[in-house]
Order: sequence, then C-alpha cells, then structure tokens
Amino acid sequence: MKIFCIGKNYAAHAKEMNSEVPSKPMVFMKPSTALLNNNKPFYYPEFTTNIHYEVEVVLKISKNGKHIKSKFASDYFEEIGLGIDFTARDVQSECKKKGHPWEIAKAFDHSAVIGSKFIPVEGLDLNNLEFSLTRNGQVVQKGNTKDLIYNFETIISYISTIFTLKITDLIMTGTPEGVGPVEIGDELVGYLGDVKMFECRVK
Repeated sequence: MKIFCIGKNYAAHAKEMNSEVPSKPMVFMKPSTALLNNNKPFYYPEFTTNIHYEVEVVLKISKNGKHIKSKFASDYFEEIGLGIDFTARDVQSECKKKGHPWEIAKAFDHSAVIGSKFIPVEGLDLNNLEFSLTRNGQVVQKGNTKDLIYNFETIISYISTIFTLKITDLIMTGTPEGVGPVEIGDELVGYLGDVKMFECRVK
C-alpha cells in the first residue's frame, strides 16, 4: 500500500505558504508506516517543535492501473475519505533552505491520519464537496473540492504515468488554506460535509 500526497493543490494554500501555484500536480509519498487510523492518538515526535495539521480529501484506489486516461480515472476509485497530512514545518523549512528532500518532514511515522470511515462516491458531486477540520471544537480549516487546482481525475491520471496504482493505495488530494500548529492535548476532528470522518488527539 502506497500513500500519495498532492502538494499546493489549492491556490489559497499555496498563497499562504508564499509559494507559486504548481504547473502540474506536485506529488510526494508517505510510507505505510505513516498511516494512523482507527482514531488512534498522535504522539508528538521529539525531532520537531512545529507540527502543522493539513486536512485533505482521500481517494482509495479500487483497481490496478497504469497510464490511466483522465476520462477513465473515475473508474479507479469507489470511495473517498478524509485525513490529515501532518507536517514538521520547522524541519521542512530547514530542508528547503538547504535544497534537501523533505521526506523527513512529511513521511515520518504516523504522519498520515486517515479516517477508518470511507464513503461511496456514487451519488456525490465530487467537484463540490465541502470538508472541514476542527481543533478543540473550533473550525480551523474549511475547504471545497470545487477549488482544487487539479481535480481527482487529473491527479490519478498524472500519478499513473509515473507509478503503477494498486488496489488499497491512498491519494491525499491537497489541503485548503488555514493550516496551523498543533499542541499536546489538542483534539482534531475532520468532517466531510456534516459527517464526522475521524478524530485524533495529540499526546
């Protein structure tokens, strides 16, 4: 199982990060050891002092594929979920300054919170899905898939030109604006529309 992530896929988030909008999907990966599901707590790692939350819609691949055309990409997922791409922002900034890869800031153990609940896509308007994240009961992020720079079909098609997609692979499709730091004791809850998809306590 692979976890693909798409960076800077909402223009407002790219702006808040003082970054340019990418000219093609910006892909990075997390290993299977990054997965944190079943509403398990997230333990603040010792190598960073600035962990940020980034809530994202997640696609679960349901069919193996390579070089998938965009017009057929919707056939390759049947369910969507919600998750958090935890980022060690201080570590990432230092890596960027040195021109180093920044997997250690994104792909560390338990950095991918994925809700155990996935919703069938049948009947959903995938181009107009609202989602949000609360921190200690306060909404900190709110997004809508209509604001995606690269939609689900484009993402799947692009990734499949480079990597073979396999059943159970996950794609985290990007975060909207409003990312910010977490602290020990925080409770993070993610919603797709009005449906609670996950909760995660920081310890």
